[in-house]
Amino acid sequence: MGNIVFSIIWLVILIFVSFFVAGFAASFYIFFLPFTVCIEPLTGLTDFLLQVVQFPRYCAQAMMDGRGFN
Repeated sequence: MGNIVFSIIWLVILIFVSFFVAGFAASFYIFFLPFTVCIEPLTGLTDFLLQVVQFPRYCAQAMMDGRGFN
């Protein structure tokens, strides 16, 4: 395990930021995803929204590793 201070900071970000941001982005992702079949340029948007939805996983992984913000 890495730096415990960074782990605590990542935990705070995970609880207070990432769940809300991912939940907000998930609604848009679900809405736009079926339209990517008809409108090809929306694929970039849905790929970005998927990364935002996966932000809690990134925070949890960084917390477990004790990784800094670099």
